[in-house]
Amino acid sequence: MNAESLAAVNELHRVVRTILFADLVESCRLAETDEEGTAARWRGLRMAIEMRIVPEYCGRLIRTEGDGLMIVFEQALPAARCALEIQRTCRLTATSGACGACGDPLLLRMSLHETELFTDERDVYGCGVNLAARLYNLAGPGEIVLSERMLDRLGAGFDTNMEDLGECHLRHLSQPVHAYRLGGPGPRPLVASRTAFASQLRPSIAVIPFAARCIEAKHYVLGEILADEIIGALSRSAQLLVISRLSTSALRERHARGEEVSALLDAQYVVSGGYSTRDGKLVLSAELADTRLHCVVWAQTLSDSIGAIVAGESEMVAQIIQTIGMTIVSHELEHARSQALPTLESSTLLLSAIALMHRGVREEFERAGQMLEVLAERARRQATPHAWLAKWHVLRFNRGWTSDRLGEAQRALDCARRALDADSQSSMALAVEGFVQTNLLKQLDAGEERYERALHVNPNDSLAWLLKGALHAFKGEGEQAVASTGQALALSPLDPLRNFYDSLGATAALSAGQYEHAIELAQRSLRGGRSNTSTLRALAIAQSELGMMEAARATVREVLAIEPDLTVRKYLERSPSAAYATGRIWSEALGRAGLPAQ
Repeated sequence: MNAESLAAVNELHRVVRTILFADLVESCRLAETDEEGTAARWRGLRMAIEMRIVPEYCGRLIRTEGDGLMIVFEQALPAARCALEIQRTCRLTATSGACGACGDPLLLRMSLHETELFTDERDVYGCGVNLAARLYNLAGPGEIVLSERMLDRLGAGFDTNMEDLGECHLRHLSQPVHAYRLGGPGPRPLVASRTAFASQLRPSIAVIPFAARCIEAKHYVLGEILADEIIGALSRSAQLLVISRLSTSALRERHARGEEVSALLDAQYVVSGGYSTRDGKLVLSAELADTRLHCVVWAQTLSDSIGAIVAGESEMVAQIIQTIGMTIVSHELEHARSQALPTLESSTLLLSAIALMHRGVREEFERAGQMLEVLAERARRQATPHAWLAKWHVLRFNRGWTSDRLGEAQRALDCARRALDADSQSSMALAVEGFVQTNLLKQLDAGEERYERALHVNPNDSLAWLLKGALHAFKGEGEQAVASTGQALALSPLDPLRNFYDSLGATAALSAGQYEHAIELAQRSLRGGRSNTSTLRALAIAQSELGMMEAARATVREVLAIEPDLTVRKYLERSPSAAYATGRIWSEALGRAGLPAQ
C-alpha cells in the first residue's frame, strides 16, 4: 500500500452513528460445562450475526474480540431492529439445536447509543463510544439497554415494548444516564422493573400500625384500625405514593429506626406512634418523620372516643390526615427553596410546583413554571409533568399575567398532547386538556368530552371531577356543579391544591345560588393567601348578590390592588361563562361592587 492509500485509510471523519455493543453472558461458565460445544455454538451464532443479520440491517461490524461484538449503523431504527433480530436468533439457537449441541441458551447483553464520533476505515473513536460500551453493563442476560438520545431518535412510531429504567449511575461517569430497556426484561434483569417509575414523582409514605401501650387486650386491634383509616384516606391522593399495609404491618412493635424503615419499604415519610386507652377514650401520640433527613417533622398527642374510631367516624383521624398533608407540602417547599433546581428530587419538584402554582403569588407562580420545565425535561416520557405544565399555562392567562390567549392555549395544548403521547390513558392529562378547551378556547363541549373520558379512565380522579364541576358552573348548571365539586373534595383529603378546590367549589355554589356557602368556601380558600383574584371575584359576587355591598366593594378593591387593569369587559373576555346567563349575572354583580365597566 502506497503512502497516499495509507493516508486515505487513516483519515478521520466526524460523523453521527448508532453503536451496538453485544457481549456473551457467562461464557466462562458455559465453557467449563461444555468447552467444545459452547465454542461451536458461539461461532455459529457469531457467523449468523456477521454474515446475515448485520448486512440485512445495513450495519458495519467493527470488532469481534473474544466474546464481544461492536457494530455501527448510520441510522437508529435499523440498529434497534438489528438488536431485536439478534436476540430472536439467540432464542432460536437455544431451542433448535442449531450451531451445535444444545445446552444452556446463549444469551447476549446489548446496548444501543447514538453519538457523534470519529471514524476511519477500520475503527471508531470518541467519548460516545465509551458511553455505549458502559451502557451495556446495565443489561442483564438477553436484554437490550439504550440511551435516552437513542430513544428520541426512534420516535413514537417504534412500537416495540420500551421500559423506563430511570437515571442510572455508571462507573467512571460523573453524571447519571437516563436508560431504557428495549423488548422487556430478560430472565435475570440487573435493573429491577420500573413500570411504576411515575411513583418517583410522588413522595412515598408508610403508615406503621400504632403500638399498644398498657391497654386491655380487646383494644389491641385499634392500632390496626387507625392505620387502615389513615392509609385509606391518604391513598386517595394523587400526590402521594402510599405503602401497602401488607408491607407496614410487619414493622409494628419493632421500634425500627427511620433509615431501617426507608431501606425496607423505600418510604420517604413514615407515620408511627403509640396509644393508650382509658374510660372509653384513646390517647394517641403520633409523629411524621422524614427518613431522608432522619428527623421528625411533626408530632402531636390527640384523643378521641374508641366508639368513634371503631365506627369510622373519628374526627381525630381527619385531623391527622389534614395535618400530614399540610406538613408534607410545607416541608417539601422548604426543601425546594433551600436547593438549586437540578439537585432536587423529582417528587420534591412536582409537589412544590403544584403548591406554588396555586397560591396566586406571581413570583411563586413563575418559580413553579421553572420547576415543571426542569421536571418535564428530566422525565420526558412521563405524562404528569407535561399535564401540570399545561395547566400552568391556563392559570397564567386566567390570572391576567399574559394577554396572549391563543398563544397560551397553543402552548398548553402542546403540553397536554405530549402528556397524552406519553400515556394515552392518563386521566389527569385528559382532564387538563379539557381545562385548556374550557378555560382558554371556550370550547365547553370539547372540554366536557375530555372530562368524561378522564372519568371513564379513572372514576376517582378528583381533578377531573373538580374541573367538570366548574364547567357546569359556567353553564349555570348549579346542581350538577355542586355535586361534581363535592365529589372532588371527597376524593381529595390530602392535596396541595386544597385552596384551588375550595375556590372552584365556591364558583359551583355561586351557580346554584348558594351564596352563603360560596362565601364560606371562598374564605376558606383565601386562608392560604389572599392573592388569588379568581377566588376574590367569587367572594365579591356572592357578597354582592346577598346585598353585602360594603364587603363586596372592599373585596373588589383587593382584586384591583392585585390586578389594576381588570374591568367587567376584560372579565367577560376571559371567563368561559360569558356566553351563558351566569356570565351576565356574575359580571353585573361585580359591576355593582365597583369593578370598572371598561
